[in-house]
Amino acid sequence: MSDWDRETVLRKPKPRVAVIRTQGELNAAARQGAIVETLRGSKVANKAHHVDTDHRRIAQLDRSDDVKPPDTINLSVSQAMMKARKEKNLTQKELATRVNEKESTIKEYESSKAIPNQQILTKIERVLEVKLRGKDIGAPLPLRGSKAKAAEPTK
Repeated sequence: MSDWDRETVLRKPKPRVAVIRTQGELNAAARQGAIVETLRGSKVANKAHHVDTDHRRIAQLDRSDDVKPPDTINLSVSQAMMKARKEKNLTQKELATRVNEKESTIKEYESSKAIPNQQILTKIERVLEVKLRGKDIGAPLPLRGSKAKAAEPTK
């Protein structure tokens, strides 16, 4: 017999997984020495009972794990913004155009519904020339270069 006629087995075939539906099939598998695993299915009558329990449990989890909504603009910031805008005789649309934002964004900021964005607040501060962040909200913004002038001695 040559090498070409011999059959080479590289690995054993994997055991087939079969679903056994009858008692006869179960007995035949046990006689062959196959590994038999039983899975117990849920009964329809019990499922209807668990549905109500699951909803109650899920609702309880929702109540207990409430996520805090994100902080919105402080009322004092929105009032200072509105006051400064009116002093400059600007409409919300004009202010939005100047800061390159949507009019709806300005409306949200003035109604204290917006989530604060530092970049937008900075743009609004520059246009309105009023502090909207940190301490002294509503105070006029210091002019650019005023720190350098204050550091120089006066003659």
